[in-house]
Amino acid sequence: MEDVQDAQVDLVHGRRSLGYFGIWQSILRHTGRTAACLFGAAGHRLLAPPEEGLPAVTAPPAPFADLVRDSVPRDALRRAVTAAHRRPEPDCLPPLIAAARLTAPERDQATALARRLITALRAHPRKGGVEALVQEFSLSSQEGVALMCLAEALLRIPDTATRDALIRDKIGGGDWAAHLGHSPSMFVNAATWGLVITGRLTATGNEAGLGAALTRLIARAGEPVIRRGVDLAMRMMGEQFVTGQTIEEALARARAMEAKGFRYSYDMLGEAAMTAADAARYLAAYEQAIHAIGTASAGRGIEAGPGISVKLSALPPRYARAQRARVMGELLPRLAHLARLAKRYDIGLNIDAEESERLELSLDLLEALCHDAALAGWDGVGFVIQAYQRRAPFVVDVVVDMARRTGRRMMVRLVKGAYWDSEIKRAQVDGLDDFPVFTRKLHTDVSYLACARRLLAAQDAVFPQFATHNAQTLAAIHAMAGPDARYEFQCLHGMGEPLYEEVVGPAKLNRACRIYAPVGTHETLLAYLVRRLLENGANSSFVHRIHDPEVPVDALLEDPVAAAEALVPVGRPHDRIAAPPALFGVERRNSAGLDLANEDRLAALAATLAAGAATPLRAVPLLGDGAA
Repeated sequence: MEDVQDAQVDLVHGRRSLGYFGIWQSILRHTGRTAACLFGAAGHRLLAPPEEGLPAVTAPPAPFADLVRDSVPRDALRRAVTAAHRRPEPDCLPPLIAAARLTAPERDQATALARRLITALRAHPRKGGVEALVQEFSLSSQEGVALMCLAEALLRIPDTATRDALIRDKIGGGDWAAHLGHSPSMFVNAATWGLVITGRLTATGNEAGLGAALTRLIARAGEPVIRRGVDLAMRMMGEQFVTGQTIEEALARARAMEAKGFRYSYDMLGEAAMTAADAARYLAAYEQAIHAIGTASAGRGIEAGPGISVKLSALPPRYARAQRARVMGELLPRLAHLARLAKRYDIGLNIDAEESERLELSLDLLEALCHDAALAGWDGVGFVIQAYQRRAPFVVDVVVDMARRTGRRMMVRLVKGAYWDSEIKRAQVDGLDDFPVFTRKLHTDVSYLACARRLLAAQDAVFPQFATHNAQTLAAIHAMAGPDARYEFQCLHGMGEPLYEEVVGPAKLNRACRIYAPVGTHETLLAYLVRRLLENGANSSFVHRIHDPEVPVDALLEDPVAAAEALVPVGRPHDRIAAPPALFGVERRNSAGLDLANEDRLAALAATLAAGAATPLRAVPLLGDGAA
């Protein structure tokens, strides 16, 4: 309603730009609203057609027309991706279930392997690291939630006063002492000690004895001491996820795991570039990393050697659909430059997945990269597909077709997805028709297996890379692939190594695993830490459940296909997640928004606006029936 109120003020006070009325009339036609509904009784005069002899406003509606002119022709496969963007969840599941279902021999083989992997992991638990931390401070505990709030918020709070207030709020109320000594991990207990001390510094309750005196003495040092305690605790957690602060440090640290048969893909940490200076800095970091990784690769090649993952949002300051022309003019040359540099060293370059509204733009960039004559004959281009997106199987089809048309074998990393919470929230806030992602983790697991089967069936065009920490998913893929398939598994540094130590090597499954290895300073790791804790800290996470002795092995072996089929109706969305239109329940319907990243919606809007521009309109004053 704020936009409508602003429009009313603009009209009443005469702040009208060329084409303004044509756009408003088109919006009214597109939404089915009336001028009187938005502007009151005078609405019919404000947006009335011109009287004879008066000047008319006939300029074309530029905003959406520019977006449509900026699009490219799309074939049937790309149109299918667009159509499935917010496809109803119940419509998605039946074909996914059919594709993901294992045959009886495959199911027996997968169950036996998963049981063996889980038993081995539980027989040799890690004494420290992030797995132990996630187990101790799960997202179901008050303290786990407090850590999540801190990790996410401290990244975004520039002033110390607000940071101090947040720390008092989140740390002061936690019962950190209850966790002390509970875990056998020295790492967890060290982090807990820091939080216990900090929590006592922020607590307001009275304590007796020497301990209280010591607490008061330390507290006199002021808020910086508290802030430092929290910062140290957060750094201890974050460092477990980061391979090194520099690419040289990360390469050196990776040698021990490479000696065991593991491979690496390095990622230079950092969020989206906000300025041209940010983009230039990230580009330089990627260039430096490719030179270092290429030298360390020493001719091992794309599959056996290390590679790099590139986040597209780090390369231009305006990576959005509305800026497509600028993206293709600025980002594409930078991406092509990095790809040519990677080709020189014969190392792989993977394009990382990001938010759903950027997917089609990334496919446009991938298409252009695949047609780059300078990259002909090189199979090092890679792309990441998120199985939690409802259009994931259609994206697989597009990438496979693209690889075949351009005569290359493309690396395709299949992940489940790490932006689920923000995708849900954004769709609700924007008032869109539906979510772009599945609301049930179970449905994502089914989608993952269905996409995996699609990729394994196209090994002439793609080199599948299956990123998962779930032993049941790993075993299912191993069973459906068979012994002769060419593919690899992938895991996150600090999270998946124990599982894959039971997979890599001739004495195990003799299947390769590539570790996704983030590289960056303490200042750049918090956003990454938040995503990893959200992904693996929830009670439903396999990483969390496998280390919980209260969870029986059979519960970890549940077949997601059978569980999805048991839902009535099949594909039923999560009962506790309100669809965007129903966000406010029975109180009122959520205000509807426009999906301006959807090519079909943009085309429809442009057509409506073009039709509206054909009707001349004029503005008249509110007083005197337009005769003043």
